[in-house]
Amino acid sequence: MTQTLPQALLLQARTRGTKTALRYKRLGIWQARSWSEVATDVSRLAAALQQLGFSLGDDLLIISQARAEALLLALAAQWLGGSVTLLDPELDNRPLLVRLKPAFVLAEALDSVQQIRDIDQPPRVLLYLDGRGLNAADDHGLSAYAELFTGITADAPAPVAEPAATAFVFHCASEGSSRPLSHGQLLEGARKLVARENLSAGEEALAARVFAASGQARYLLAPWLSAGFCLNFPEALATRDTDRRELGPTLVLGTRESYARLEHWARERLPLPGTLSHRLYRWAMAPDAQLFRRWIGYWLIRRPLLDVLGMSRLRVPLLVGPALSQESAAFFGALGIHPGSWQEPSVLREPAQAPAHLISHSV
Repeated sequence: MTQTLPQALLLQARTRGTKTALRYKRLGIWQARSWSEVATDVSRLAAALQQLGFSLGDDLLIISQARAEALLLALAAQWLGGSVTLLDPELDNRPLLVRLKPAFVLAEALDSVQQIRDIDQPPRVLLYLDGRGLNAADDHGLSAYAELFTGITADAPAPVAEPAATAFVFHCASEGSSRPLSHGQLLEGARKLVARENLSAGEEALAARVFAASGQARYLLAPWLSAGFCLNFPEALATRDTDRRELGPTLVLGTRESYARLEHWARERLPLPGTLSHRLYRWAMAPDAQLFRRWIGYWLIRRPLLDVLGMSRLRVPLLVGPALSQESAAFFGALGIHPGSWQEPSVLREPAQAPAHLISHSV
C-alpha cells in the first residue's frame, strides 16, 4: 500500500502508464499528459527543486488558482519530503506572508508576485507561472516555472516515504489558525471516498476551484491519485462553465456556494415567467411526477438543461461542507442530482472571504 502522494503517483504510472492522467487547456486547446509523463515531470521538477536547495522538511508556498503546473510542483516538493502551503491569489495574503516568511514560492501571476514583493524578507526562490506584466530579466530573484526543466544536472532521489509527514498546510487568516494534512490522512480519506462512491479510473473530474481549500486536496487530488482517473484543468475561471460542457464530467465536487452559483447561472438562462416555455419547464421539473411525465420532461427539459450545465454524464456529485439550501436541493434534485455530503473537520472552517468556485465537474 502506498504511503505518500508521490508514491501513489508512481504506482499509477506503473499500472496505468499511457492512460491519460491530466488534461489542461492552453489557448483554447486541450493538452493531455499520461500517468507516465506526469510521473516523469514530477521527478524532474523534484530534481530541479533539489538543485535550488529545497530539501526534507522545507515548505513550498503556492499562491495560485487550480493549475496543472501548481499541482505538479506541489507533488515534486512532497517527493523531497517537503510540505506545501496553499494560498488563495484573490485574497490579501500579505499579513500571513509576513508571519510565514516563505523561502520557496510559486506565484501564479503579477498580483501574487507583488504580494510576495511587499513583504520585507524576500524568498530564496520565487517562481511564476504567468509572466504577463512581469520583467524577469530585470529581476534576478524571479524565475519562470518553465525554466525549472532546463539545466537539471542530476536525477531526483527516491521519493521520501513517510505517511505521517505533512503534505499540505491550509491557513485561515481570519482565525489565525492552520490545518496541516499528512500523506496518510489524505490517502486514507481517499480510499474511503473511492470505496463509498465506487470511483473508478474511468471518471473525469474538472479542477476549477482555487487550490487553497482543504476539500480540494481531500476529495479531489488524493482520490485522483488513489483511483487513477483523469483530472482536467480549465484554461481560466472565466471559462470553467464552457470547459465543463466540453468535457462532460462524471465526478463533481463543490460547496453549497458553488452549487448555488451554478444554479443561479442556469436560472438566468431559463425562459421568462409567464411564457409558454416557462410553464413547460415547471411542468417538466415537478417532483413526484408520473412515469410518462418524467420521461417527456427528461427529453424536453431536463436532458437539455443537463447538457447546458455540462452534467449530462455526471455520476458522482460530491458536496463538501454545509448542506445545500432547500431551493438548491430541489433544483438539482429535479435534475436527478443528489450530492453526497463529505464534512470537513470543524476545527478550521474554509476562509469565508474566499470565492466559492466550483471545483471539479460537479455542478
